[in-house]
Amino acid sequence: MRLIRSLPLLILLSTARVALAAAAASAATDPKPAERCETAVADTIREMRGKEARDIEFIAAQRSLLPATGDETTVKGAGRYKTTATGVHSFTYRCAYNAESNETSGVVFRETGSTRPLVEKAWEPDLSKVSPDACETAIAATLKDKYPRVGRIAFDAETRRLQPAPDDGTWLDGQGAVERAPGMNSIPFTYRCAFQARTGRLVSAQATP
Repeated sequence: MRLIRSLPLLILLSTARVALAAAAASAATDPKPAERCETAVADTIREMRGKEARDIEFIAAQRSLLPATGDETTVKGAGRYKTTATGVHSFTYRCAYNAESNETSGVVFRETGSTRPLVEKAWEPDLSKVSPDACETAIAATLKDKYPRVGRIAFDAETRRLQPAPDDGTWLDGQGAVERAPGMNSIPFTYRCAFQARTGRLVSAQATP
């Protein structure tokens, strides 16, 4: 008799478990709760962090859908977004989706860490591949071609400046003064020499005027 009386109860418990399993499977396969909740979370991030927040993405492997009471499904997961100033930010979220109203509620967004962008290394010239003497010798030759009766050419070493050039090369900039002919007043000039990065070879030398 006890077996007969408990049979309906066992049937009801089994039916309840099947129903819960079916609901969980349905929630897990229905993309709408996840899509709606993640849209709501993305909107929340933009409202809180402004236009700086970009490349918001959600990690599918960490997403879970839990059937709740009535028509509500709870969505939990994780993601990340970027900002130019502060790098990559990781976060977790939680959200409730109501199938009847197709609305979300209870969005909880929590940052869990950040990775700051690497500071770009300051440019440093390879001084072993830059020869001021080679540069100024070439500039002097250029000025002599321009002023055949040149009297004196002076370079101001204090004005030498190294700058990055295209193709990882190096520019050497500087200033000087040239006496175009003996007895004439000296006039100032600027110059630039380009050196090849790999070999240090002088590629070009220009003087103005």
